Amino acid sequence: MTSQVSSPAEQAEPADQQDGQTLVGGQRASDGGKEVRRLDRVIIRFAGDSGDGMQLTGDRFTSETASFGNDLSTLPNFPAEIRAPAGTLPGVSSFQLHFADHDILTPGDAPNVLVAMNPAALKANLGDVPRGAEIIVNTDEFTKRPMAKVGYDQSPLEDGSLDGYNVHPVPLTTLTIEALKGFGLSRKEAERSKNMFALGLLSWMYHRPTEGTEKFLRQKFAKKPQIAEANVAAFRAGWNFGETTEDFAVSYEVAPASAAFPPGTYRNISGNLALSYGLIAASHQADLPLFLGSYPITPASDILHELSRHKNFGVRSFQAEDEIAGIGAALGAAFGGALAVTTTSGPGVALKSETIGLAVSLELPLVVIDIQRGGPSTGLPTKTEQADLLQAMYGRNGEAPVPIVAPKTPADCFDATLEAVRIALTYRTPVFLLSDGYLANGSEPWRVPDVDDLPDLRVRFATGPNHTLEDGTEVFWPYKRDPETLARPWAVPGTPGLEHRIGGIEKQDGTGNISYDPANHEHMVRIRQAKVDGIEVPDLTVDDPTGDARTLVLGWGSTYGPITAAVRRVRAAGDSIAQAHLRHLNPFPANLGEVLAHYDKVVVPEMNLGQLATLLRAKYLVDTRSFTQVRGLPFKAEQLAKALKEAIDD
Repeated sequence: MTSQVSSPAEQAEPADQQDGQTLVGGQRASDGGKEVRRLDRVIIRFAGDSGDGMQLTGDRFTSETASFGNDLSTLPNFPAEIRAPAGTLPGVSSFQLHFADHDILTPGDAPNVLVAMNPAALKANLGDVPRGAEIIVNTDEFTKRPMAKVGYDQSPLEDGSLDGYNVHPVPLTTLTIEALKGFGLSRKEAERSKNMFALGLLSWMYHRPTEGTEKFLRQKFAKKPQIAEANVAAFRAGWNFGETTEDFAVSYEVAPASAAFPPGTYRNISGNLALSYGLIAASHQADLPLFLGSYPITPASDILHELSRHKNFGVRSFQAEDEIAGIGAALGAAFGGALAVTTTSGPGVALKSETIGLAVSLELPLVVIDIQRGGPSTGLPTKTEQADLLQAMYGRNGEAPVPIVAPKTPADCFDATLEAVRIALTYRTPVFLLSDGYLANGSEPWRVPDVDDLPDLRVRFATGPNHTLEDGTEVFWPYKRDPETLARPWAVPGTPGLEHRIGGIEKQDGTGNISYDPANHEHMVRIRQAKVDGIEVPDLTVDDPTGDARTLVLGWGSTYGPITAAVRRVRAAGDSIAQAHLRHLNPFPANLGEVLAHYDKVVVPEMNLGQLATLLRAKYLVDTRSFTQVRGLPFKAEQLAKALKEAIDD
């Protein structure tokens, strides 16, 4: 969904400084006589069983919020099982949305509103909810058996344990069934629409648009019009319930974040969708067909699903029988002259490692997309982590250097993809693009770029001989290098006179013939490393407004949002701190060593046990300070702000 924002860009007030809502501009009465309060931000969390449709509910609320013009950030959180045990704590699925009238960077530390569809959802999420927050509970589910499943001896709605919260008991199931009496549905079928009742209620509470959701429901269930209209009816019933019930005496407004956005056309976008669009755009800008060789794996599968829809853009998507076949097909496509991509997560990278090494040896462009998740082994398939950095850097036999690029936000996945493709095509090398589950599934507003502003990625294929022998014969040498990039020529099979041998055995530089010569091997190892080391990447920019900060916080990947929010809090409290964020992890920016040496303390937050910090210590001999977590969840801004304050004061 897109929306137009035409107000001029301005520097927004520091955001993410607190988790509580801020009342803006007092209050007013609505036409219906109920009070309407204006807020600058809200954090809502929908929670229920994995079969309760919480992700769909959150997605729809997010889409309407994006169309309204708020800045937003989301955090979907769901079990790995397709249908986790109903009513249990491991089976709870949640969706958190932070939206505001100014620029924000994270999905928020703590929800102002919790919608709990059952006792398990309440118990699993209550620890994150601050006192005074709103809790909407589906009272129909608070019966003896569901409560016993999660260890409630008596109802938390009656024992006083929720006295510190503003609790709204709503019989969502009963009200939904009552609203759908005229549709001829079974009780079970009617119950499934209770998430739409909840969505309607929250849409009334926060003045969200409704037309888009009704249109979506009719399209989604176009083949089942009775179900479509039942969901629309449940959605409207939830809205009407909020309007008429005395339990909800107040509704809230959060104005569009017009000042936070430069003029342009915006849409809500997830990281995996932005990455998919980035690949299509790169294919267009390179004037090459796009080939994806992939095997489904969480949380990367959405890229395969999305690209399979775009055959009209020259995209060929191949779902292989396993990870090894997927990357093998992609490398074959690269040999054939396509923009070749393979997508996976950490376990798949392990299986693909030998073929990535082969791509290093063949010096062919290949984009390897790793949507990182919790490990090791199968680990936490639906949870986020940043623990594949060292695997991407070193996870191959022999000396096999590979460039690494990491996006920092869901929308930035588009630009980072273009950059990964640029490097792969220019330097004839496989390139790692390291995203993660938080970016992949999270979403934010994205300004749709002008095609004329996209980089020119066109390449020149070899068309004829490129070397003259001593006797004057003109021949084609597949490993004769560009003196600036050290890239070898890209010769499409079938081009007359450009026949050449490929394979995994070491090549002789220039001729490409098989070579076991020790001197040649050392030369090839060093020249492949020099090619990666020589990749042109922008210098690292440092945000140091006062110029007198002695502490630098350095991040990479999806830690950007929480780090920036934490830095804003620290600065708002009167402390000076500098911030920088790495997109290029191999090679590092040329000025990184100089930047690190400028500060007395360097703090490196990571969702691993300190992998970037290890690389920085090894390369620059800087005593970086790691701040790490591996909980399957992104950092909280307050958590980081506290750590940064301690580093400054130490």
